[in-house]
Amino acid sequence: MKRAKLLLLLSIVVIAGVIAFTLWNNLKEKRVVEENEKLPQVSTGGADVRVEKIHFVEDKEGRKTWELEAKVAQQYQGEDLLVVEQVKVTFYAKDGRTFTISGNQARVRQNSKDMELSGDVLLTSSDGYQLKTQKLTYNHAEKKVTTSDPVEIDGELFRLVGVGMLVDFGERRFRVLHQVRTQLKGGLRG
Repeated sequence: MKRAKLLLLLSIVVIAGVIAFTLWNNLKEKRVVEENEKLPQVSTGGADVRVEKIHFVEDKEGRKTWELEAKVAQQYQGEDLLVVEQVKVTFYAKDGRTFTISGNQARVRQNSKDMELSGDVLLTSSDGYQLKTQKLTYNHAEKKVTTSDPVEIDGELFRLVGVGMLVDFGERRFRVLHQVRTQLKGGLRG
């Protein structure tokens, strides 16, 4: 009889323990779900590294040489790719002029340093010039910037529109390739 009471008591303790453990576990899982629901879900989109609200400044010999601002940067190491969203880079020339280039997205191949800037690309200079296009590609080995998209260049004395562009830094050459039209002080010249 004592043995039957002991087994019954032990069974009750084990059953109570299993029920308590199950309830506690369910409540814990519910708390984790509720807490996760409150947290914003961040997706890296498959990136190895994701950084938000970027601001870099490079100084050489006490002089600011360039400054970069971006909303998001994502690094894909397996693809040798850095993707930067809402990017703006300002270059500070020794003569005091500044050049700012911005776009919706920059895709940089880290090993080759080749870059593609796309989406509302805008290059402005402190001396009043603006270049607008939808995409620019920079080939680091050849030191060339190209686009096959329409290009608009505005300055104080002229406005130039065309399709396609080549900037060759090695040869110090700039060309708008096709359908070039230039407007000088109100007159349209082709």
